[in-house]
Amino acid sequence: MKVKFILPALEEAKSPYWRPLKYSLFPPLGLATLASFCGESDEVRIVDEHVEELDLEDKPDLVVIQSYITNAYRAYAIADNYRARGIKVVLGGLHATSMPAEVRKHADIVLYGLGEKNFPEFLADFRKKQALAVYEQGDVSLDELPLPRRDLFKSERYLVPNSMVFSRGCPHKCSFCYVSSFYREGKSYYTYKIDRILKEIDSMPGKHLYFLDDNIFADKKLAREIFRQMRGMNKVFQGAVTVGAVLADDTIELAYEAGFRSAFIGFESINAGNLLAVNKWSNLGQNYNEAIKKLDQLGIMINGSFIFGLDEDTLDVFDRTTEWAISRGITTATNHILTPYPGTALFAKMEHEKRILTKNWSLYDTRHLVFQHPVISQKQMEEGYKRAYDTFYKWGNIIKSSTEHETLKMKLKHLSYAGGWKKFEPVWNFIIKNEFLAKTRIALEKTLR
Repeated sequence: MKVKFILPALEEAKSPYWRPLKYSLFPPLGLATLASFCGESDEVRIVDEHVEELDLEDKPDLVVIQSYITNAYRAYAIADNYRARGIKVVLGGLHATSMPAEVRKHADIVLYGLGEKNFPEFLADFRKKQALAVYEQGDVSLDELPLPRRDLFKSERYLVPNSMVFSRGCPHKCSFCYVSSFYREGKSYYTYKIDRILKEIDSMPGKHLYFLDDNIFADKKLAREIFRQMRGMNKVFQGAVTVGAVLADDTIELAYEAGFRSAFIGFESINAGNLLAVNKWSNLGQNYNEAIKKLDQLGIMINGSFIFGLDEDTLDVFDRTTEWAISRGITTATNHILTPYPGTALFAKMEHEKRILTKNWSLYDTRHLVFQHPVISQKQMEEGYKRAYDTFYKWGNIIKSSTEHETLKMKLKHLSYAGGWKKFEPVWNFIIKNEFLAKTRIALEKTLR
């Protein structure tokens, strides 16, 4: 059987060789996980439209499409094309789970939630020509799962081909988080067993590794065991953590000893009232400055995540937040305009209050304002968002922020990492198209060390 897995592009109108750098960071790990359930005799392909052209004239027996909100319309167009030619189409992912009625119009089969259980069930039914129209997530177990089919990736086209997860979901319930729409009922956090985690780490060549978990410290007992086992592996890795986890105990020291060199932290807002309003409990009452200092003293860089457009924000939020980040030595900033994703508590609240301005899903990209804010207009919000990025990544501010670090090594890492990430972004597309990523990865690993 010929099975084709597709990750549609962010924007249909763009060339598959155009995209922001972040869309060339990681290969589609979720699709590779589903592909691992196919049989040895199956002819399996993964096509990531962000890094390669998609042939819409081929004739696979089955097409499996991963949907998220900003690629939804492109996913529908691809699905409609194949269905019009009598080819069966499966749609799954975040958008399929949060907007099932809409997605069913474009798919023969819809998978809800995690696919680790329902995809193999569907596949068995499909082979028997008894496939259902809808498969619920059901009771998921991550035990005894095969490793993702990384052999199906075009690894040379990604900056960080060695990405993995050892958990799925998040135990926290922030009202704005897309993850909350994915786990519709019951349990929202799952982990792999330690032996499988170590096996997967060992299966990937090279030194650089990125954990894509929503929070690598969420199961602290498991995290500490992973870090103990990773000591001596000579890996450098990145991942997401919370402020509270950094300050709680010596787990962050164990992580550093294992090779942890860059932390993604969702600060979200420097206004406690905003954090309370969106249930960001993990940040409330935490000392941001102390956490930043602790990471800096260890030698761990910070990618800070910030949200603009929370209800207590006023027009000065962009400049205040940016200055705060610069003055704390945050190495890179990832900014977002608050986006009420369908299926989240935030979306339900805003829809009830009649504040949703559009349901054009392509605008739900955290760069556009899609709801009515109490005091900030759409034009002001989007201009402020752009200004915050431009200000943070001015050379003068990159240099100024680097001086906040205590050691010369961290000052130099800040300059090279922050400068390389944004100031040279226009050259990344050239590097990727010409397959120079191997040398770039080596440079990245040296920077992280």
